[in-house]
Amino acid sequence: MGATKTDLFTKQQNDIAAMAKAIAHPARIAILQYLVKKNDCVCGDIVEELGLAQATTSQHLKELKTAGIIQGNIDGVSVCYCIDQKVWKKYKELFSIFFKDVDLTGKCC
Repeated sequence: MGATKTDLFTKQQNDIAAMAKAIAHPARIAILQYLVKKNDCVCGDIVEELGLAQATTSQHLKELKTAGIIQGNIDGVSVCYCIDQKVWKKYKELFSIFFKDVDLTGKCC
């Protein structure tokens, strides 16, 4: 059996791509910004904050949770979400490495 496309790239490249894919929607960026601003577990406020339908918001939360960027815990009848600080730090470091300082004063096309 042949190699998958992801096998052609380093773990770091695959990790950065997975994170970029997970946050590649403005609603997900808004969710993350809201959770960072709150700096606490948030239960139920996210739908009102975004102004999107419950089902749409839930789908975006699911994508972020699947990527490991956020955690969700059941609290009675609602689910509370927060930033997974360990994963957040990991991706912050990965993006810092990716967006390292580059001398862009050279000639380009």
